Amino acid sequence: MKPEAVLQRFGTIGLMGRLGAAEVLDTVAHLREFLRLRGCRVLLEEELAARIGAGAEEVRSRETIGADCGLVIVVGGDGSMLGAARTLARQDVPVLGVNRGRLGFLTDISPQHLEEQLEAVLAGHFVLESRFLLDVLVTRGNTVVARGDALNDVVVTSGISARMIEFDLHIEDQFVYTQRSDGLIVSTPTGSTAYSLSGGGPIMHPGLDALVLVPMFPHSLGSRPLVIHGNSHVRILIKEHNDLHPGITCDGQLNFSAIPGDVIRIHKKPERLSLLHPVEHNFYAICRAKLGWAGGLSD
Repeated sequence: MKPEAVLQRFGTIGLMGRLGAAEVLDTVAHLREFLRLRGCRVLLEEELAARIGAGAEEVRSRETIGADCGLVIVVGGDGSMLGAARTLARQDVPVLGVNRGRLGFLTDISPQHLEEQLEAVLAGHFVLESRFLLDVLVTRGNTVVARGDALNDVVVTSGISARMIEFDLHIEDQFVYTQRSDGLIVSTPTGSTAYSLSGGGPIMHPGLDALVLVPMFPHSLGSRPLVIHGNSHVRILIKEHNDLHPGITCDGQLNFSAIPGDVIRIHKKPERLSLLHPVEHNFYAICRAKLGWAGGLSD
């Protein structure tokens, strides 16, 4: 989506946020008035609308809000953005995050500079970035038994602490290895600063077209994170002799389980998420701030 096209659709703006946090509700209510004073039509996700007393004409479901908006603003932390992104990517609407959480790798508008930064975005001063998501299918024989999608990562685990599973890994129908471990993290560049990083995976620039596969406590010392092309098709076969039902999570939010003999297929989704950032957005500056990297003279 070109920036010119984004600007033409800014007339209606949707608001989504994490329920249960007073600071989120306060920020959403403030944003609603701020935008309306500037002539924008504002729509709110239905549960959020009920919390701040919005009128019925402002209410939309999570599944439809993006279809009626030129921009959706998500208020909360990265978890809120992950949950919204999986839905909004399918609706082909750009998304802007206001940070009311802890890390803020994805929600980079600060509450302290909310009006100033948002005013600049509405005037067309922003960075438009495209992020890809993952599709995951669990098949049992010829039947699809579960399906999900993820912006950060798909994680396959034994489901029980200190218990290993054994699985075969194939990439592009080429056998890679048989592994015994606590599981495997399949991460996008977006997710490389999340769970994958905790598991020893590399930090990847979000503009890369790549995936990283991070073994979780593998039995073999030779098992290391593997970076592959973003268009690769990953296939994980849960070996028949396992006595565990592995758990599968998407972004730590969608959960389902497999049984021995199931096949987990992971590949890039055709839909992409369009993220808007302030013009001063800098991935390396965010890493310095969030990961405690040392600053230099240029800071």
